[in-house]
Amino acid sequence: MPGIQLSFVDRLIVQADRALRTLAGASDLTAERPSPATRLPNRELNEQEKRHAAGLMRVNHAGEVCAQALYQGQALTAKLPDVRQEMEKAAAEEVDHLVWCQQRIDELGSHTSYLNPLWYGLSFAIGAGAGLVSDRVSLGFVAATEDQVCRHLNNHLAKLPVEDFKSRAVVEQMLEDEARHADAALAAGGMDFPAPVKVVMTLVSKAMTFSSYRI
Repeated sequence: MPGIQLSFVDRLIVQADRALRTLAGASDLTAERPSPATRLPNRELNEQEKRHAAGLMRVNHAGEVCAQALYQGQALTAKLPDVRQEMEKAAAEEVDHLVWCQQRIDELGSHTSYLNPLWYGLSFAIGAGAGLVSDRVSLGFVAATEDQVCRHLNNHLAKLPVEDFKSRAVVEQMLEDEARHADAALAAGGMDFPAPVKVVMTLVSKAMTFSSYRI
């Protein structure tokens, strides 16, 4: 609420609550925007197409779990109030993506990644660590992460079944939002990470993608 200053312990409790809600599933979260897939026709997919689409959307959902944790960790340790508010705002916007992905996974008759608690914990630690270093590094990490996400989403658009209009609509809107988040982080003073750092991030991202698609 406006005008209320939370202590570090208070913010820690808030983050714990958000973590539980994120990992509990869409039933505990509410999207501010309706899913882009809502009004699109549900074309029949064969079993192989369903499994493949569900695997890709499971990866996207796991990515949004990581994004939630990253932003919340950064918000916890951000030094400037306006940066903390930006992190919290970005996390709120990512909730839409989280809910949309889970809704589509449910429609495809599959499940979210069983590794999500692991991804959340690692991402939260990375986000909090980046915030402790500096707000510039923290914002730079957001920009670099969102750039990785955009690459994955573009790749998934090429791999999704042609007739899966619903999943495509969700991914296309996510791609637009993530690109905007990356631009906003750099515009706010985020550090443009050097190529070697981005290479390491790409390798970690590929490991998450490979495992979340299957588990």
